[in-house]
Amino acid sequence: MKTYENLTTYNPGEIEGKWYSYWENQGYFHEEVDTNKEPFSIVLPPPNVTGMLHMGHALDNTLQDILIRFKRMQGYNVLWMPGTDHAGIATQIKVEEMLAKEEGKSRYDLGREKFVERVWEWKKEYGDTIVKQIRSLGASCDWSRERFTLDEGYYHAVREVFVKLYEKGLIYRGERIINWCPRCATALSDVEVEHEDEHGHLWHIKYPVKGEDNRFVIVATTRPETMFGDVAVAVNPDDDRYKDLIGKTLILPFVNREIPVIADDYVDASFGTGCVKITPAHDPNDFEMGQRHNLESIVVMNNDA
Repeated sequence: MKTYENLTTYNPGEIEGKWYSYWENQGYFHEEVDTNKEPFSIVLPPPNVTGMLHMGHALDNTLQDILIRFKRMQGYNVLWMPGTDHAGIATQIKVEEMLAKEEGKSRYDLGREKFVERVWEWKKEYGDTIVKQIRSLGASCDWSRERFTLDEGYYHAVREVFVKLYEKGLIYRGERIINWCPRCATALSDVEVEHEDEHGHLWHIKYPVKGEDNRFVIVATTRPETMFGDVAVAVNPDDDRYKDLIGKTLILPFVNREIPVIADDYVDASFGTGCVKITPAHDPNDFEMGQRHNLESIVVMNNDA
């Protein structure tokens, strides 16, 4: 009679790694171009080389793997193209942290060329964590075609596509509000920014009306430090208090620059004094208002904030 006393619980580490290596070594994930078959391919959305898989990656990759395996069984000429993204800012921070901890140096101590060399060294030593994790999921990517976003030739193709899109008028270059990191001296995406609400304080500032002695427009603002970038003062067009001021000119205090009074529905007449200073280079809402009224954008902060 068979007994089960010596059986233990299932250990995926003992089983799955062995079989995945077997599949890969047998070339089950690789196909050459076959013009007799209908092609089917997926480019794996490249995860950051500095990153670690999270549940979103696991779900997304699993769904792609199911689809890829299904298409193989249907007889398609299949390619699941894997790769990783250089994640420039995140990688830079990792290398800077290592330099500070191990050598007490900054990127400025090394200079640009030497620092870039150290980034490549770091990538070669630590950059395959995410790839190992994708393999651990059992993802049937064609690893013989693995790419990195800074591989030779790859970025030339990206640049060519951007140029073509620009020439077709599908993308453009222009000034926009960005998230600026004064430590890294670079722009950050919205997903890399943590927004915090804080209790501010309203400052009331008098803006003299040009040509009218002793008449002022009082602006209430939580950001008086950006007033040097003011290019207009906005009021609500339905606010009876200021209708006669629309189109007139104010004198910006301290710098004596002339700025117009404009009317815009965005202004909340019940907030503060109902008069809003417009700094298109330092507030997203002001930027949109500046676009509507063709206003200049004046940057009043240095790269170090």
